[in-house]
Amino acid sequence: MAIKASLILAVALAISVVASPVTAPGTAIPLRKRATLTQANGVFDNDKAKAATVGTLNKHRQNLQNLEKNKGTAAFNPGAVIQPLATLPRDVAARMEQRAEKRQAEALIDEDEDLEWDGTISIGTPAKNFLIDFDTGSSDLWVPSSSCTSSACRSKSKYNPASSSTAAKKSGTFEILYGDDSTVSGPVYTDTVSVAGVTVTGQYFSPATKITGNLADSPEDGILGLAFPAISNLHESPFFTTANTEGVVAANQFAFLLASSGSELYLGGADSTKYSGAIEFHDVDPSSGYWQVHGASAKVGASTASSGFETIIDSGTTIMYGPPAAVKEVYAKVSGAALFESEDGLYLYSFPCSSPPEIAFNWGGSDWDPASVGALAGQNLGLGNDVWLLGDSFMKNVYTVFDFGSNAVGFAALS
Repeated sequence: MAIKASLILAVALAISVVASPVTAPGTAIPLRKRATLTQANGVFDNDKAKAATVGTLNKHRQNLQNLEKNKGTAAFNPGAVIQPLATLPRDVAARMEQRAEKRQAEALIDEDEDLEWDGTISIGTPAKNFLIDFDTGSSDLWVPSSSCTSSACRSKSKYNPASSSTAAKKSGTFEILYGDDSTVSGPVYTDTVSVAGVTVTGQYFSPATKITGNLADSPEDGILGLAFPAISNLHESPFFTTANTEGVVAANQFAFLLASSGSELYLGGADSTKYSGAIEFHDVDPSSGYWQVHGASAKVGASTASSGFETIIDSGTTIMYGPPAAVKEVYAKVSGAALFESEDGLYLYSFPCSSPPEIAFNWGGSDWDPASVGALAGQNLGLGNDVWLLGDSFMKNVYTVFDFGSNAVGFAALS
């Protein structure tokens, strides 16, 4: 995809710096660690990276379809296009299936994976708990239904609307295609939903009656989206939007700390004990549906490798992605870096472990270092000209605040 110079030159940066920590009281939910991209012996897991990329491609393909339905193509980033459904190469799919079968056979032993960035929520009256992946790159809530009979649902918690006195069936259906026969679909309901004591009523969600493919291998029961309503498949308010409308959060913002220990999602503000200094905020446009920050630069050491691009901050993605040509420019400034593999549009790079590169992203203020440059890959995601996607490989090295009230994303140094 060509990068339009006019777009790069026209991008305007909006920065505001908060001089003191957010003091409004909120509530925190502890998170468990997301799966890594390394095997038990520390070697990079190429198959897992490819599988993660297919999931990311198809998640954002679905988001663009939702955005088109909700807002029309005028809301797309310049150059954005709904791409064909991505699939894994057959050999990779076969190996991933073999690994899933091994884990199912050894259910009490987790030899080669960490857990997800998951936390527990409850749905219904009486409340039933679900282990959920909190995703700033999507906008809907879904969990397995008691009517789901596929193998993917066997080990997961299930929602039974007949067991909840506050359940209400709504018109319409919900469906997401993640690729490689991974599908989530079901009816639409509303019910009471509680996250870390933040309780909303009448929240739209889907109790999925069909869950297929690689989703059976995921430890979480479902997903709770934290992006804007514009990319909602349900065409309804996401959980946190509902929470603010109902006045049950102290402030119209939430924050993430992703770390080796003590990770948390903080609802209703930012946890001032988890970061130091000021929060550097950058404006986003909610009409795009994403937490998308303008005017970014990628730096290697003191040298700028790429600038003027868009960045989507996505807690539901592990890897960081940029347009292949731009990512090539980044690694060109990394001593000893080389193209490791390029297949199906995914460009993976290697570099000497003895001298990891110093890379940072900058939006006109401080340099913010991602936790792992090795998780930066070249991939056209179809999201638009010169749009990068920064997953939790970036978020693990900063405190990240998502502010619906000011339509901004903020970064702060970890305490």
